[in-house]
Amino acid sequence: MCRELKREPAWVAAIRLALLEGEVTTDGVIEEANLIPGRERTVRSILAKMADRGVLNAVGEDRYLPGEVLLNSDRFDLDFTKASDGGAHRWNSSG
Repeated sequence: MCRELKREPAWVAAIRLALLEGEVTTDGVIEEANLIPGRERTVRSILAKMADRGVLNAVGEDRYLPGEVLLNSDRFDLDFTKASDGGAHRWNSSG
């Protein structure tokens, strides 16, 4: 899915950071999703959209915490061991 939707790696990376680290920033998403330099504006737009939808909660200019949608989901028991070290968008689905 990440290959078909250009914004998906950033979306997945933001959710992963929110659940595992408890905080999301533009730089963190770029690093987690292995995005090429120059994608800051796109990532900021994605994070703002996620905040509009309640997935994230904006607490600063470039700082987000898990929003009500994530906090009220049952996704806190997800197994991220199949996520590669190279980025959240490279799932090891073969095992």
